[in-house]
Amino acid sequence: MPQTISPGRWRGLKTTSTPRHVFSVLAFDQRDNYRKMLPDPTDFGAASRIKAEVVSILSHHVSAVLLDPIYGLEAVLGMAGSSGLLMTLEKTGYSGDSTARRVEFIDGWDVAKIKHMGASAVKILIYYHPDAGDVAAEIEQVVYEVAEEAHDHDLPLFVEPLSYSLDPAIPKESAVFAEQRPTIVRETARRLGSLGTDVLKLEFPIDVTFDNDEGHWQAACSTISEASPVPWVLLSGGVGFDTFARQVEIACRNGASGFLGGRAVWKEAVTMNTAEREYFLSHTGVGRLEQLTEIVNQYARPWTDFYAPIAPLEEWFRVYEPQNDH
Repeated sequence: MPQTISPGRWRGLKTTSTPRHVFSVLAFDQRDNYRKMLPDPTDFGAASRIKAEVVSILSHHVSAVLLDPIYGLEAVLGMAGSSGLLMTLEKTGYSGDSTARRVEFIDGWDVAKIKHMGASAVKILIYYHPDAGDVAAEIEQVVYEVAEEAHDHDLPLFVEPLSYSLDPAIPKESAVFAEQRPTIVRETARRLGSLGTDVLKLEFPIDVTFDNDEGHWQAACSTISEASPVPWVLLSGGVGFDTFARQVEIACRNGASGFLGGRAVWKEAVTMNTAEREYFLSHTGVGRLEQLTEIVNQYARPWTDFYAPIAPLEEWFRVYEPQNDH
C-alpha cells in the first residue's frame, strides 16, 4: 500500500520526474572530480561558466538537474524553468579511514537554504557498507536525521550510497569485491530505504568489468527492487554512454524508477571550447538524454506506486504540517 506523503514532498517528486512519474535526471554536482577533468589552469569563474553552459542546454531535455552550491549557482539561475532542481548537501569525498568512511557537510550550507532557494529536493551522498559496524550505524543515523530535516522543510530526500571495501587488500575495482557487490547494494537499499529516504540513487549492482552476463544483471536489479521499500534510480558511475543506456534499460525493466546520471552524458563536453561544447551538447548530449528518457518512460516503475498524496479534504490546511513519519 502506498505511503501517504505531504504536499511538499509530493510536489517535489512530481517536479523532478516526467509526466509518467519516473525520473530522468541529469547529475552535475561534481566538484573535485570535475575540476580534475578541466584543463589546468581553470579558475572558479570558468569552471562555473562551463557547468552553466552544459546545464543551460541539457536541462530542457530532463525532468530535473542535480547541482552543487560551489560551482552550480550560475547553472541554477540559467537552467530551464521546466526542469526540477535537486541540490546536494555533502562535501566531496569522506573523512576518516578508507575502510571506515564518514560524511561531512558543506560549511555554510544546509537544508533550509536549499528550501529557500527554491529547490525541489535534497540529495546526500554517503559511503556505506552494511557490515561496517559502528560506522554503518553512524551513517544510518545521519541519513535518518537528514531525512527528518528535509521533511521538516517538506522536501523529498534522495540518498546516494556508494559502496567501498572494508579490506585494504581488496580494492573496489577487483574481482573479489565484484562478487560481493550485488549483496552489498541490495542490503544497502533495504537498510537505507527504511530511514526516511524518499528515493535511492544506487550503483549498478553488477561490476560489468567482471560480469557481462545480462541475465545476472537482470536478476541483481530485480533483487534490489524486491528489497527496497522506496523507489530507486540508477547512477552512471563513470561508465560510457552505451553501457549506461543498457544498464538503465535493464534496471528499469526490473523495477527501477529511472536514472540520475551525469558523466555518461556530458563528460566529453567539459574540455571543449564554447562553440565545440555547444555543438556537442546540442547534438550528442541531447540525443543521449532523449534515448535515456525514452527508456525510462517506457520501462521504469512510477514512484506513485510507492507514494500517495494526502486527501483533498475541506480545510486540510488547518492541520497541514510537514511530516516526519519514519
